[in-house]
Amino acid sequence: MRFTATRMAKAATATAIALPLTFGGLTAQSHAQSPSPSPSGTFGSGCSALSQKADTAKDKITEAAAAYPQLSQLVSAVVRANLSDTLDGKPDITVFAPNDQAFQKVTMSQLTSLLGNEGQLKKVLTYHVVDERITPDELSNGSFTTVQGGKLTTSGSGTDFKVNGKANIVCGNIKVANATIYVVDSVLQPPS
Repeated sequence: MRFTATRMAKAATATAIALPLTFGGLTAQSHAQSPSPSPSGTFGSGCSALSQKADTAKDKITEAAAAYPQLSQLVSAVVRANLSDTLDGKPDITVFAPNDQAFQKVTMSQLTSLLGNEGQLKKVLTYHVVDERITPDELSNGSFTTVQGGKLTTSGSGTDFKVNGKANIVCGNIKVANATIYVVDSVLQPPS
């Protein structure tokens, strides 16, 4: 019995010494600074507010975007510019989709002028589209050629990204049949 009590005392002493060392090691590691990994799924502060009518993973871009009420002005503009078939026909694209709040930032006269000029509307809308699927890993310091022909840039880390240093990605990495969608809070303007 004395032999078992000695063993138990030694085990208790070893545990008492090991626990602070273990917790000390964990504490030191928790304060270490490491770069934020890019998200692998849908991310962004605006994702919870982005209500969706149905599952859009199997839908082409135009139908998928139409399922999100917050993208109604974008969908209306795409239809007005006769771009639905063009966008739906592309196999792998990325769309930086301005939400309805983004369109509200544009003055009424600018919006009326844009919607009344199909050529200019196509130019602006295709500036929001890149002819490849962009992953979150590529957003931290990205430069991409758009379908319109201009360049756009992305920057940021973790789940906080900007397009052209101005537009915030409020919900990103939404997968649909032929595209990846990054919802932005500003309408992007192609370079002159």
